[in-house]
Amino acid sequence: MWWQAVRMLGLVALLALIVGAIGGKVAALAMLFAGLLAMLAYQLLNLQRLVEWMHAPAGMPLPAGVGIWAHVYYDLDRRSRTSLDLRERLTDALDRFHEASQAMPDGVLYLSANDRIEWLNRKAEQHFGIDGRRDHGVLVTTLVREPEFVRFLQAGDFTDPLVLHSTRRAGLTLLLQVVPFGDEQKMVVSRDVSQLEKLETMRRDFIANVSHELRTPLTVVTGFLETLIDGRDDFAPEDVTNFLQLALDQSLRMQTLIEDLLTLSALETGAPAAVEERVDVAALVHSIADDTRLLSNGRHEIDADIDARAGCATLLGSEKELRSAFANLASNAVRYTPSGGRIRLSWSCTEGRGEFAVEDNGIGIAAEDIPRLTERFYRVDRGRSRETGGTGLGLAIVKHILSRHQAELRIASEPGKGSRFSARFPASRLGPATPALHS
Repeated sequence: MWWQAVRMLGLVALLALIVGAIGGKVAALAMLFAGLLAMLAYQLLNLQRLVEWMHAPAGMPLPAGVGIWAHVYYDLDRRSRTSLDLRERLTDALDRFHEASQAMPDGVLYLSANDRIEWLNRKAEQHFGIDGRRDHGVLVTTLVREPEFVRFLQAGDFTDPLVLHSTRRAGLTLLLQVVPFGDEQKMVVSRDVSQLEKLETMRRDFIANVSHELRTPLTVVTGFLETLIDGRDDFAPEDVTNFLQLALDQSLRMQTLIEDLLTLSALETGAPAAVEERVDVAALVHSIADDTRLLSNGRHEIDADIDARAGCATLLGSEKELRSAFANLASNAVRYTPSGGRIRLSWSCTEGRGEFAVEDNGIGIAAEDIPRLTERFYRVDRGRSRETGGTGLGLAIVKHILSRHQAELRIASEPGKGSRFSARFPASRLGPATPALHS
């Protein structure tokens, strides 16, 4: 660049000497002044063009130049293209970051040093009820008016996360972690742990229920055995037999409970489905009706009504699991129907679907209890269920078995008039009788 300037000055000086040799000293000085003035005007013109380019929109091409300015424009153009490329890469990186943040399963909220909203993703909008565009720059505590959250931010100790139970949305529980960064800014990461908390509550309740259900029969067995050990010579043989029979009954109750727990555990943990086969529904329902009569011991009138038409004779599934589900529904009817009542088992096919139903005229169920009947250990009448040997797991087992067979459980009941439990199967599981089943 300096070489170009020296060349220009040398050219002006040379012209001045030539003019001076021809026209004298005055002409030489005039030529020198005119040359320097032209050089100054050229520099000012290029400076003006450069200033105009700097005020133009980004991306405008640089003006063309010669000599020194050609080098200046070239270096500026190279620097401009490098800066533009860097800006585009940063913009792309920021866009990718925003897209990744939007796709995160957790909420992300950026707060300024004074806790004003700078940016948040869609999940955070859902968690906090905030509109990212409308509420930009708003103090977060004026929008999220949860006392626990306000105290957490004001305390400034973010070592441990905050478990926030929302007062605005029932059932919503958030785990909040605040990460300070930058110039006293904060990143609030929110995670919906409502389902985890519900599962933890169910786990605690399950352990408490199992402990309670096992403690009662264990207490009875232990009491009888201690009584016999302490005074076995003081009891008549028939009393000893009675005590032992009662202890055996309680032991069998515990065994039934444990078997039901193992069955339910296998169903809930996604154990491989049993081998499916064409089950003879008529034979299965007749067998369950016979078992139900034995359980009733003559206290109830029990009937079986079976649709044996072609296309309705078999059901694709696991006979062992279907027997367990149907028998649970039938045994429940026996437990909750007073002596002298009627129980009807039926199998029918209507509207392309198969339905096994158990109807009774027993004590019935209140409407508010029906949605909870398939919960583990949920009982409408705890005392009656225990007296008749119920474990509180039967309908939970039924629900899972039917789910594995793409079937649904329907419950209709009215207190004092009876109940109807039905299992409805899709048409894809119905079929005609097979030779093997009738050989």
